[in-house]
Formats: sequence, C-alpha cells, structure tokens
Amino acid sequence: MNRTGPVTGLLGGSFNPAHGGHRRISLFAKHALGLDEVWWLVSPGNPLKPRAGMAPLATRCRSARAQARRAPIVVTAIERELDTVFTADTLAALLRRYPRRRFVWLMGADNLAQFHRWRQWRRIARQMPIAVIARPGYDGAAIASPAMAWLRRYRLPATSLRDAKSRCRREWSAPALIELRFDPDPRSATVVRLSDPDWAARHSRPINGAGLRDQLTHRLIHDSAPPDMQAR
Repeated sequence: MNRTGPVTGLLGGSFNPAHGGHRRISLFAKHALGLDEVWWLVSPGNPLKPRAGMAPLATRCRSARAQARRAPIVVTAIERELDTVFTADTLAALLRRYPRRRFVWLMGADNLAQFHRWRQWRRIARQMPIAVIARPGYDGAAIASPAMAWLRRYRLPATSLRDAKSRCRREWSAPALIELRFDPDPRSATVVRLSDPDWAARHSRPINGAGLRDQLTHRLIHDSAPPDMQAR
C-alpha cells in the first residue's frame, strides 16, 4: 500500500505524569525528522512498569494535554479503543486504520536498552522506521543491547526521512534506525512524582464533571485504573 500522507511521530508511554522532557524531545524529533505532528500514545498500563503508583488513564491524559498545549502534539488513549495490549499489535492496528499516513516510532535510549524484551520487537522494527533519542545514562546500555546488535545494520541519517518525505516516496521503508542526539534532558516522570507528589490531584476529574475527549478519536476517556499486563 502506498503511503504518501502526513508523517507522524509516535511516542508511547505511561506519561505518569507527562513533563517538559516529553514535549522537548517530541518537538526536537519533529524538527530533525521533518514530521508533520507527533502523537502521544498514553498507555492504559505500561506492562514493563509496576502498576502501583500508576495514576488513572484520564488523569495522565490531562497531564499530557497540559504539556502539549499549543504544540503540534496530539494526545490519545487509542490503545484502549483498539483493545491492544502489545505495541506491535497497536502499531499494526494504526497502520490499518490510517492507510495513507506515514509513521515513525520514537523511543528513548532507555527503551532501546530493553527493546529486546518487548513482544515481537523485530515485527515493530519492520512496521515503521524507529528514531532513538539519547537519554542521559542509557547510551552505553542501548549500544550494547541485543536489539541494537540487530538494528545497527539498518542505520540511516535523519535526513533520509526528510528526503523521503519531500520526494513523496511511494514506499516508507523499514527496518530503519535513526539516532538523534541533542542536549540531553535529565527530566523523568520518577523525579517529577518525587518532587511533586500532588500532581495527580491537580489533573483529576474537574469539579464540574466535564469529560475528557480523546484528541484523535474524540471519544470520552474515563478515569479507570490501568489493566494488569505482563509484557510489552
């Protein structure tokens, strides 16, 4: 199938909470790769992270909406609607639902270091290009990871995606690995939770009871607890 539509970066995660680091790397990737926009896929529950301390889905989406304000970033909990547990299945469903759109999977070096633990991680790599963004303290583990040993043969410069977009290339090829480096951002959700333990209360359901609508699907996002899942 020919994909000649908008180029969208996908950044998945718990966003527990979203913070300025998410916004900064998204805007950096948009500029470096020539993306049209970035979608934040707020997971109903990240299976590689403990369930304890995970805020409700709608609370995390409100946090993400606050960080994404006035930026070309779409906050969505579409995984709940797709009823997918594993990232490989989520990406396959998105490719089917948006047949013209071209996607790039965005991940930090910390995720690349454990990428080989994800279910069908090679399938993910074959579905769309992957752009890896440097994270302080994780570069060594990422370089030495089993996934990197497999992916390094598919390394491409960031300009290759911009060139493909400008030429409206008929095939959006994968596997492809693009390594993005910029001034490291040390912020993390863990640090935010420790320094601001009341963040979830500020992003909880409004007093007037107004529902939160998904920016992509326009469906209501309910304040339900994350499901108990075992592997990404």
